[in-house]
Amino acid sequence: MEQRRLGNRSVGAIGFGAMSFGGMFGATNEATSLACLDAALDAGIRHYDTANIYGMGVSEQIIGRWGHRDVHLATKCGIVNGPPRTVRNDELHIRQCLEESLSRLKRDHVDLYYIHRRQPDVPIEDVAGTMARLVQEGKIGGYGLSEVAPATLRRAHAEYPVTAVQNEFSLWSRLPQLGLIQTCRELDVALVAFSPLGRGMFGREPLKREFRSGIDFRDTNPRFVEPNFSANLAAIAPFRDLCADRGWTVPGAALAWVLAQGDHIIPIPGTRTAEHLRDWTVADLDAADLAAIDRILPAGFAHGDRYGDQQMAFVERYC
Repeated sequence: MEQRRLGNRSVGAIGFGAMSFGGMFGATNEATSLACLDAALDAGIRHYDTANIYGMGVSEQIIGRWGHRDVHLATKCGIVNGPPRTVRNDELHIRQCLEESLSRLKRDHVDLYYIHRRQPDVPIEDVAGTMARLVQEGKIGGYGLSEVAPATLRRAHAEYPVTAVQNEFSLWSRLPQLGLIQTCRELDVALVAFSPLGRGMFGREPLKREFRSGIDFRDTNPRFVEPNFSANLAAIAPFRDLCADRGWTVPGAALAWVLAQGDHIIPIPGTRTAEHLRDWTVADLDAADLAAIDRILPAGFAHGDRYGDQQMAFVERYC
């Protein structure tokens, strides 16, 4: 697998997002999750991303039981489960969450530690200072920010260098192209792209609207609610036809498009099952292919916002 730089390490150009192990997209079980992690390792994936909020620790526990030490591991803190859901970025909370995560992960160190969401009334310089102390203490290898504006990244990076910024980025979520990708490149910060397959919309087969209410958060997500859901399926259908004509898998082409947007971008698709990993073989796209994809799926084609109002509460908006 192609290698890309993440802080002072080289990792595979594609990582693995473990949110679904916590049941965010429907029921799963530990045995299936462990088999999925084994398949990811066999596929050459070496960067694994989780968070304390995924299943309220379940995702971290599974990775801890998996037990591989030769992988690059990232986790996050900052979101406080509700109701109401809120965020905390104070040093006491960050340290407490880190110790809890390390216990679940069965580690004394994590390679990358993110602030999952920014607390607006805590100066980002203070947060960067906390993370710097954790690096110096050997608790974390580097730190990251998630869903922040380029201006926030600049302020944090000036206080202590940021390793990575995580943001949703895919064919139908392109906000990072309006400043974040460029700022990350300028500052030599990796951009870790979560949901690069559109939460299943760019999966092997067209999605069916069979989301379990109260379990799968897509059930109330604007892009997956009618009439937006059907409109998005129709918009993506010509892209599926293009993939079939060119011999690409749909996920492989979607991942290739993300990778082509910058050599500092590392997508982290997720899945609950080993079976879906076979579809992640990255398509070989040339300039003509990229142009064809952009004609079929131009920026802004998606129907509906990527999050509902409650989920957008602590996402920084800059455009």
